[in-house]
Amino acid sequence: MDITTLNKQVQNESLFLQDLKREVSKVIVGQEDLIEKMLVALLADGHILIEGVPGLAKTLAVKTLAAAVQAQFQRIQFTPDLLPADITGTLIFNPKDGLFYPKRGPIFSNFVLADEINRSPAKVQSALLEAMQERQVTIGEQTYKLPAPFMVLATQNPVEQEGTYPLPEAQVDRFMLKVLITYPTKEEEKQILERMSSHQAIKLNTSVTPNMIVKARQVVDGIYVDEKIKNYIVELVFATREPKEYRLDKLASFIAYGASPRATIFLTQAAKAYAFLNGRGYVTPEDIKAVGLDVLRHRVLLSYEAEAENITSDQIVKEVFEAVDVP
Repeated sequence: MDITTLNKQVQNESLFLQDLKREVSKVIVGQEDLIEKMLVALLADGHILIEGVPGLAKTLAVKTLAAAVQAQFQRIQFTPDLLPADITGTLIFNPKDGLFYPKRGPIFSNFVLADEINRSPAKVQSALLEAMQERQVTIGEQTYKLPAPFMVLATQNPVEQEGTYPLPEAQVDRFMLKVLITYPTKEEEKQILERMSSHQAIKLNTSVTPNMIVKARQVVDGIYVDEKIKNYIVELVFATREPKEYRLDKLASFIAYGASPRATIFLTQAAKAYAFLNGRGYVTPEDIKAVGLDVLRHRVLLSYEAEAENITSDQIVKEVFEAVDVP
């Protein structure tokens, strides 16, 4: 398919996303970056980790998106006493016939909100791993496929360090994007006041269905990525592993581990989804830059030296983007 035809197809297929964005914005004030990145993860079949202080509408944003897509939604509140079976499900014994029957857990939904994911121990966090990676869950000896689309949106609060269990690297790496959200502006805060101080529910009018998302993903897969763009992605990821080769000598002591090959895959998929979101059938360097920070910030592991000097992974990723030549 030539680029012109592909562009037309993408423009037609991506029209419903404008409706979706508009409907979500009826409820959520500001947070445009969060809404955009949730749609990118949804189109790229990825999961998203949202970090921000309490009260910034993280939960509301996820709930609103699920309602706008008319999809199944489940919220799991992660607590220290949560068990893996509380997420995936378990076998229930029926005394009448002496048999065990599977009872499916809340993970069997299109949108799963893992609220305050860092509040539960590693055993529970790892119960999400198989589901997130394999899109399936094992209960007893049986394996069950999860519905499509399936997306985990996890939230964590950076402030409350007490009673939290930091997510292991393997778990964090499963998230395509990590989005940091901040306080609203004064104007946005006033809008929030006016919109949310009454108890009237805001009605969403949308004809978007989960099937439309699945169909859109097939188009996203076909978006064109030029050789130069592929090389640019590889160079960016390699610059986090071998900073000295990219004249980033001072960063070498700050990076304990660079981004994994999963970063290369996710960077490509997220950039394709971002291009689709903007009605384009091809990926540009600007698309890579738009999603790059969210894809790489949780994959660049800092050394003790960086932590001692208050260097953040965001600063490192920004320097990497400045150092690598744009095609």
